[in-house]
Amino acid sequence: MSAEIICVGTELLLGDILNSNSQYIAQQLAQLGIPHYYQTVVGDNPERLKQVIEIAISRAQILIFTGGLGPTPDDLTCETIADFFGVPLIERPEIIADITDKFAQRGRVMSPTNRKQALIPQGAEILPNPSGTAPGIIWQPRPNVTIFTFPGVPSEMHQMWSETAVPFLKNQGWGKEIIYSRSLKFWGIGESALAEKVAPYFNLPNPTVAPYAGKGEVRLRISAKAPTEQAAEALITPVEKQLKDIAGLDYYGSGNDTLAAVVGKLLRIKTETISVAESCTGGGLGQMLTDISGSSDYFWGGVIAYDNSAKVKLLGVNPEDLDKFGAVSATVAEQMAMGVKNRLSTTWGLSITGIAGPTGGTDTKPVGLVYIGLAGPQDEVTSFEYRFGAMRGRALIRHVSANTALDLLRRLIVRI
Repeated sequence: MSAEIICVGTELLLGDILNSNSQYIAQQLAQLGIPHYYQTVVGDNPERLKQVIEIAISRAQILIFTGGLGPTPDDLTCETIADFFGVPLIERPEIIADITDKFAQRGRVMSPTNRKQALIPQGAEILPNPSGTAPGIIWQPRPNVTIFTFPGVPSEMHQMWSETAVPFLKNQGWGKEIIYSRSLKFWGIGESALAEKVAPYFNLPNPTVAPYAGKGEVRLRISAKAPTEQAAEALITPVEKQLKDIAGLDYYGSGNDTLAAVVGKLLRIKTETISVAESCTGGGLGQMLTDISGSSDYFWGGVIAYDNSAKVKLLGVNPEDLDKFGAVSATVAEQMAMGVKNRLSTTWGLSITGIAGPTGGTDTKPVGLVYIGLAGPQDEVTSFEYRFGAMRGRALIRHVSANTALDLLRRLIVRI
């Protein structure tokens, strides 16, 4: 038995609203051990919605709808579902009373259009909405088909799910097993390269391993099905260790870990400090570091030096080297790193200079060219060249540049 998530709303198709409901429901289904293999988004169109239902009931036994339960003419979810199964809509007086009371609490009178929300398929149970005017339904129109409907408002849907849907599903025998996942994070290795290294693990039955890529990073998701979270962790732990051993330093963390948080933890353990000098990232590196609570223990400050005069006056970059090599060069990156380290008297100095685009690139120095400088505890300094490519776009180039700088520092600290 499996579930299918069906999100209704033309605004979702147009991208006007972020569809967070499907993510929430998917996570909740995993906690109940209910597999689901398909998600569908469909506009406010009865015929297309019926086509979606026809397909869904051929491959899933639990259909979970969100959206289309409001009082306006384009809110057609309930009446379309009823029409598909050939069942009339019945006005439920208890829903009218509930909506009337909620309007009265706000000092208002219920609009006649809201009566539409009291119409549900004959034989369906009401799925109460404690905070909104749109109730849902729990309905089994056919053997082995259970339908849930929820409003599209996330806060209302969350409450209705936890207070009514979850107890119902558990009473039906679900929730005896869970699907528990752990995400391992990697930086500095491509998805295909990592996949080649760990290819045999993709064939495991339980736990399963699957790769997916993010903004410059790669993740491996390990998922186990078991009666409890502890039992699932027992299945995951040995596989996790093996994957970490294979990946080596390319692995940096798991779950909600960020490179900034991992670097901060390493610096705190070693009682070391860092300062940063940024050009193309415009303070993004410093922001990543200061997003971590308690970062003042190890992060002492930074310099955003875009104009060459700032690089000279604030960081001590040699103006002759700027003229000879340009601001985007290994030499300048190294001088920026050493300059900020000396100015702020920190253990480490980290710098970034590059061309984030979309303008400013040349044949010899294209958009996406980035140099990262790193000055260490013994005043040793080095630089690294990267070509992230113009197609990534300005925001992504800056994001990847800042995280790559943190990753370089992480690797060096771990090796020492």
